[in-house]
This record gives sequence, C-alpha cells and structure tokens, in this order.
Amino acid sequence: MLSVFQWLEATYASVMDSSFGASIHLSVWLFALTEAAHLLALAVVGCAVLIVDLRILGWGLTRQPVAHVAREVRPWLLASLGGMAVTGFLMFSSLAASKYYSHPAFWMKMSLLGAALALTFTLRQRLVSGDEARAARPFAKVVAAVSVLLWSSVAIMGRGGLGYL
Repeated sequence: MLSVFQWLEATYASVMDSSFGASIHLSVWLFALTEAAHLLALAVVGCAVLIVDLRILGWGLTRQPVAHVAREVRPWLLASLGGMAVTGFLMFSSLAASKYYSHPAFWMKMSLLGAALALTFTLRQRLVSGDEARAARPFAKVVAAVSVLLWSSVAIMGRGGLGYL
C-alpha cells in the first residue's frame, strides 16, 4: 500500500512540474481555496445526509415521504461526494501522501468514510427507497442515528485528527 501512496505523490509531483501545476503549487491561496471547497463539499454531504436521517427519525419534513426527500437530496449528495473526492485527492497529494501512510488518524478517517459510504449506499438506501412503513421502523431509526454518527466522525477526524500533519 505504501507504493500506492508513493505513486500518488510522484503523480502529483509530475503535475506540479508543469507550468499550470507550478502556479498552483506556488500560490498560497490555491491550497486554501481547495481546502475551502473540500469543507464546503463536506458541509453539503452533511446537510444531504442529515436531512434524510432527520426525516427518518421523525424530526423534520414529516409531511414529505422519506423516499421523496431522499430523491430530492441525492443529486446534491452525489455531486458533493465527487467534489470531496477531487479536492481531497488534491490536498492529499500536495501534502506528501507518503506521510499519511503511517498516520493512524488518516486510516481511521478512511475507515469511517468507507463505513459511512457503505451504510449510505446500501442499507440506508434500501430503507429510504421502500415504503413509508419500512422507514418508520425502529431499525430504520437506528440506521439513521448510526449514519449521523459515522458522517460526523469523518468530519471530526478530518479536522481534529489530520489537522496537525
């Protein structure tokens, strides 16, 4: 796995050797803008997840069917996940990817992210795409609470755990 991280770092270095890449690398503001875009995408993911999970928990938008709410926020969720992936890769690569390989907080964040994505696109997706009765079951409420916890943990690990690298 270390070789993958070193390859990512080398790929980023070759991009930085181009005139376009050099201008990005030399700019103080471009990394800050990339990080701001990453955090904005994370906020949109959080909102999209929270809207659906709060609806499942019965704490908002109760006049709307869960399936309708989930369908409405899905494009925002997918677009912001894409934005997080692109900006995350840029930040990851520019901060010496091989450093992350030995950093426990990085692996914890990636594990939590994997669990959150798996829950969101498997179990939770089945709950919100079914009938209203399925989403009203106690099990669905547990899934919604775990979803909020997982996504919150991803954000916390990103800021708290990786912030000191």
